[in-house]
Amino acid sequence: MILNQNYFTYQDQIYRPTKGVAMVSPISGLIAEIHLQSLERTHIKPLLDIKSIIFYTRYIYDILIIYDTTHINLDTINHYTNTIKNNFELCPTPEQNNKFSFLYLEFTRNTPHLEIDIFRKPTTTDTTICY
Repeated sequence: MILNQNYFTYQDQIYRPTKGVAMVSPISGLIAEIHLQSLERTHIKPLLDIKSIIFYTRYIYDILIIYDTTHINLDTINHYTNTIKNNFELCPTPEQNNKFSFLYLEFTRNTPHLEIDIFRKPTTTDTTICY
């Protein structure tokens, strides 16, 4: 019922989306969370159970997947996620030089440990404004 009464205005015109929820809608975050949890329960949990992926975590829409490259590869994961829903797209950022970032953290893989540091984009200037 809520999704069928999903309207928004843009430039004095009233629109009703054909699918999904308007991003500014107060219910959109909750609907997205319910949808992602359902996908995780039906598609991610079985992969964790059979050890196809080793670790999975998500914060809102940022996802971290750790997997064993001897069992599965990035192309297989990407193809699988893109076949779950026709409008669901995974945009992977693979590990480079034994480093990967998730949210504001940077992980360095030094076997057998992971070192964690604050992630800084290459464009950062570390300049602050005195206000």
